[in-house]
Amino acid sequence: MNMLEINQLNVWFGRARDRVDAVKSATFDVAQGESFGLVGESGSGKSTILRAITGLAPTWSGIIKVEGQSVPKKRPKAFFKTVQMVFQDPYASLHPRHSVDQVLGETLHLHGFKEIDDRVVKLLDDVGLGQKFRFRYPHQLSGGQRQRVAIARALAPEPKLLLLDEPTSALDVSVQAEILNLLADLRQEHKLTYLMVSHDLSVIGHMCDRLAVMKDGEIVEVMNVTELRALQASHPYSQQLLQASL
Repeated sequence: MNMLEINQLNVWFGRARDRVDAVKSATFDVAQGESFGLVGESGSGKSTILRAITGLAPTWSGIIKVEGQSVPKKRPKAFFKTVQMVFQDPYASLHPRHSVDQVLGETLHLHGFKEIDDRVVKLLDDVGLGQKFRFRYPHQLSGGQRQRVAIARALAPEPKLLLLDEPTSALDVSVQAEILNLLADLRQEHKLTYLMVSHDLSVIGHMCDRLAVMKDGEIVEVMNVTELRALQASHPYSQQLLQASL
């Protein structure tokens, strides 16, 4: 069964002469439990697809299905129990005046969970932080620790699909591998499905089973990671990306 189906997705910004078509006729699916990557240069439409799925890019047409159900223009609350997103910048995605306990506790409360204290502790353990970080504020955390809190917040509603928007690109190189390994472990442990955006082919090669290559808002090729590692791309742009990554 497919966790996510995208069919003829178009996303645009502005109107009439000011209209910019950010995504054009994108079509792909992500199987349950799969990790699927979107790669391409900056401005190719990768992150816009994630934003359309979550409702952060409101002007779109086409079909978005999660677990076989078409996603309406206005997302119901239940949607966010199934789908969560981890953003690129851990500095911007956490409220500077909220402690880690407040960030996680409020998310759990919003989704109707009980035994919030126990769940906060469990979430911190799951992302490798532990209780000592519970009452710290974002300015008291390193970039990697902030991103772990952001991942814990995304896990709080017990979603099935995680959208990962360049989750390590704002971090030091030494920390990037730790976060990627954490995400790989969490996927196995919680039986999650990932849709991951990155411009770094080595990250996609490490994390994903299949990937779509995007150029100027269009998907030019869908390939599996075995083909990626063997440098077996068929589209000239994909070949160019692979050569540049070497």
